[in-house]
Amino acid sequence: METETTLSCTGIRRAYRADGEVVWALWDVDAVAIAGQITVLAGPSGSGKSTLLRVIAGIDEPDEGTVEVSGRNLTAMSARARRKFRSRHMGYLFQDPAANLLSYLTVSQHLEMAGRIRRSLPDHDLLTRLEIDMLADEYPARLSAGQQQRAALAAAVVGNPDVILADEPTAELDSQSAHLAVTALSRLRDMGVTLVVTSHDPEVVEVADRVIRLEHGEVKT
Repeated sequence: METETTLSCTGIRRAYRADGEVVWALWDVDAVAIAGQITVLAGPSGSGKSTLLRVIAGIDEPDEGTVEVSGRNLTAMSARARRKFRSRHMGYLFQDPAANLLSYLTVSQHLEMAGRIRRSLPDHDLLTRLEIDMLADEYPARLSAGQQQRAALAAAVVGNPDVILADEPTAELDSQSAHLAVTALSRLRDMGVTLVVTSHDPEVVEVADRVIRLEHGEVKT
């Protein structure tokens, strides 16, 4: 069966300064993500996986290289154009579950807001599929960290964005909540959602269709 590449990174380099010296967080990174699959960027802390995710999202600019999402070159866009593209065509989850939600909106209202941004009707059935439909009218403060993360996933999927990017989505969860979050990722993949996830969680790696391992900012084969 022919596969479709949703995003690709070519020759990505990203540096930062520490104690007056240049440190390369990413060095000549090539990576692709296939439509309808879970691609995991794996590696220990400091390996560059979260930096790569931020570059893919257009939050950070690479010093060299290109990022293409659905045929669009993000690295050729202005910062404003990248923000607009990200809001319409990507879903992004931070590691801290609370950072993904607005305190004054209910779970259901988050879906509705995502629908307005992406000019789409919100699919409230997503809450049932992720087993949080009973929480539709709850505010984030009344949700556990695991429930917050699944609510954020549901909102991220509204409008069928090109790709969902999730940075260590289970890192701050207890084992049971982490398992439910991994199950949610798998269910979204089964619905045809394309996901790129950073993680060193073995359970996340186990459900991946593709694993790209990073070490000291380089892809290890």
